[in-house]
Amino acid sequence: MAEYYKLDRGIDVGNIILSSANIGDPSIQGSFKQQDGRYEIVAGGEDIWGVRDQFHFAYVVHTGDFDFKVRLKSLDMPHLYTKAGIMARAALDADSPHVYMMAFPDNSLRNKNNGGCEFQYRETAGGDSVAIYPDDYTTVPPEFPVQYPDAWLRLKRSGDEFTAFHSSDGRSWKRYTQFAMKLPHECYLGLAITSHASEAAVTAVATDLTLE
Repeated sequence: MAEYYKLDRGIDVGNIILSSANIGDPSIQGSFKQQDGRYEIVAGGEDIWGVRDQFHFAYVVHTGDFDFKVRLKSLDMPHLYTKAGIMARAALDADSPHVYMMAFPDNSLRNKNNGGCEFQYRETAGGDSVAIYPDDYTTVPPEFPVQYPDAWLRLKRSGDEFTAFHSSDGRSWKRYTQFAMKLPHECYLGLAITSHASEAAVTAVATDLTLE
């Protein structure tokens, strides 16, 4: 089955060159721009879930371990399940394995999650997506809330171990989960955004991106 993705030119950010791609041929094509440390991603796409994805991806090809942090300042809400976050992905194919530390637009109740953050993954190409929910999704306030413009996400890789964190200030980090999964030593790493509403685009704004 053919896969569809459109590559845009890379953008030089310090010593990192970010490229962008529309993954899964969404009906609304996304875009990416960066200026003075501000990253704006516009995305269409039906979802990052199931056995294949549709989203916009601003990424770098990265080799080896990493510690990626970002501040999400805003995220539109065309749908309850609109998503934005940090993704490490094996390939740019729509059904690719990946890990994804992401945020929703607000803290509405969603399945077994009463906060705005979640960790999702797909272990094999074309396999089902799986979510890791908070251990306690009944607490008030939620354990992992999003509070824009201070919704901070972090994804760290050490070999085949991926650790996801949440923060409200970018200094004090709380571990969300740790998960072992094989991804290629060289992978696609960056910001992944999906509208979940196929007829509407979503805009996410991020700052304070660091990659160690």
